[in-house]
Amino acid sequence: MLNFWLSRTPSLVTVHPVALFSILDHYLRRNESQDRVIGTLLGTRSEDGIVEVKTSFAVLHSETSEQIAVDMEYHKTMYELHQKVNPKEVIVGWYSTGSNLNTYSALIQNFYSQQTEPHQAIHLALNTGLDDKENQGVQAFVSSPVGVFPKPENAVFTPVPVDLRFQDAERSGLDLLSETASSSNSTSSHLITDLEVLETAIRDISSMIDRVLSYVREVLSGTKKGDAAVGRYLITTLGGAGLDELEKTGFSTSLQDLLMVSYLANLVRSQAEISARMALTT
Repeated sequence: MLNFWLSRTPSLVTVHPVALFSILDHYLRRNESQDRVIGTLLGTRSEDGIVEVKTSFAVLHSETSEQIAVDMEYHKTMYELHQKVNPKEVIVGWYSTGSNLNTYSALIQNFYSQQTEPHQAIHLALNTGLDDKENQGVQAFVSSPVGVFPKPENAVFTPVPVDLRFQDAERSGLDLLSETASSSNSTSSHLITDLEVLETAIRDISSMIDRVLSYVREVLSGTKKGDAAVGRYLITTLGGAGLDELEKTGFSTSLQDLLMVSYLANLVRSQAEISARMALTT
């Protein structure tokens, strides 16, 4: 049973924004002669077959039509340094920009498969969208050997479902990037405060509640056919409580806690500023 879990194909690959930003930064800093960049993916694996890519680092390589060279010593050194900082994150595969899967990709995949044994190595292909022939997107693959006597350069890549996932702590940063990207000058010198984050969160929650109420009313009136899965999800989320009870308990308590923390932080900041000014006058 253990061997089956170790060797089975991953059911899902989840990628965190930090890993994507690291890959894009590597691509922007590449040499002009490079068509693509490669690097190592770090993350965790779960027993249900989900591979979570949390971060990545670049690996130096050179690629021509005749040969490819990868700096394996650099890869080893970077991984050892990362292990000292976060030993729970292990090598789960590698990444490359573009969607070109060729013989060189199979050779690199073979190298990372040795690093991730007995697990399968994940290959993450990121299309930047800068090429007119490519659409922006992320794809994940695993490989299988081909032939009776398989060679490292002979492999077939099989797609694996991939999902982009972020934590609550990363939400404000992503919202700021999204707002900056949609603005006219694509720059922003204004940092979002805690109260602004709270205001945006309340506005989003209010919009979600309005959509849920609209859906429930349409189902009750018979204008829309109800979905049993959505109903079960709403019951589980609300826990059988009404909106009035949720407002009086959970939401109000969380709001009071956040306001209290914000008040105490401002109080401490004011006291520190007063102490600094008094020290200057004495």
